[in-house]
Amino acid sequence: MIEIKNINKSYGALRVLDNVSVRINDGEVVTVVGPSGAGKTTLLQIVGTLDAPDSGSVLYDGKDVIAMKERELARFRNQNIGFVFQFHQLLPEFTMLENVMMPALIGGVKHREAEARAKELLDYMGLGARMEHKPNELSGGERQRVAVARALVNRPAVVLADEPSGSLDSQNRQELHKLFFRLRDEMKQTFVIVTHDDSLAADADRVLRMCDGKIIND
Repeated sequence: MIEIKNINKSYGALRVLDNVSVRINDGEVVTVVGPSGAGKTTLLQIVGTLDAPDSGSVLYDGKDVIAMKERELARFRNQNIGFVFQFHQLLPEFTMLENVMMPALIGGVKHREAEARAKELLDYMGLGARMEHKPNELSGGERQRVAVARALVNRPAVVLADEPSGSLDSQNRQELHKLFFRLRDEMKQTFVIVTHDDSLAADADRVLRMCDGKIIND
């Protein structure tokens, strides 16, 4: 369970997050919606420990990650948080298999174990026959499924996704959304997803609506 307590964040005179508090339960898909500039991505970055708040706390199962030193925080992030971005962010010089293995290898997992886990995930995504291909040899939908596999390789407590289907066509967008809910049902995976997609928000377990740096509806 993730508890976000009284988070405030400003950039100069601009108040981006205003005393935000919310709880994310294990095994649920939570979408964060609202107009541009509402603070959605900043909140996601703070939950993902990529940015620090001016005040407040972020607790993973009762442990405040904001208080961690940088090295401890980097290790925690690698082992507990998966990320999916709008434009997949795959490394073009590596194969799909190598891309998915990367976070595990960075975390100190043995090569054989990382490879086995990556192959398992790529098979699950329906990409087992293409794991030796490089990103430019795959479609946009396939690349984004690889990005999801990479996010899952270390069995994270939560996957944070920022507009993950924003660059996809309608068919691939629907398939990606179905994948999130299948992962929730079959792997009990927790997701927090920033999105402008009304259909994804409508299907989520919970919707957090933000405006002017506040959660106005949960």
